[in-house]
Amino acid sequence: LTEDRKRHGLVLEETIAKNMSLASLHKLSRLGLVGSTQEILKSEEYRKRLRVKTDSLFKWVKHLSGGNQQKVVFAKCLMTEPKVLFLDEPTRGVDVGAKAEIYGIIDQLAKNGMAIVLVSSELPEVLGVSDRILVMCDGQLKSELSAVEADQEKLMAAATSFH
Repeated sequence: LTEDRKRHGLVLEETIAKNMSLASLHKLSRLGLVGSTQEILKSEEYRKRLRVKTDSLFKWVKHLSGGNQQKVVFAKCLMTEPKVLFLDEPTRGVDVGAKAEIYGIIDQLAKNGMAIVLVSSELPEVLGVSDRILVMCDGQLKSELSAVEADQEKLMAAATSFH
């Protein structure tokens, strides 16, 4: 899941369904043709699962709120059925309510056994959703902490240390 959903995660001038299915077209196609029924059924499944607020999958994704756009990007990623999900700033540009929903999605995916790598510059986010925290600085691993032992002070000290 890309840091900048509008530039790298979505095709804003396309429908919600098309955006959701974009990374999984190979799974939805036969002989190189995408079955629109299968595409709509799968997109509807993920719309419900992620609670994307829309009355139609045929609306352009640019008309959704930031949080719902982010859920569409999540759906696109999840439709590929990954074993590991990489999330880069998953709640950037979304309101508090959408953040809570996204944290719930992340938590449920982890409980279902998916490995999640989360990159975030927001310390409360890192502390709130992580089991293990790796602090990187200038491309180097500076510290590794369990969520139990981590706090903002330890993370900041690790990120700003020069050793």
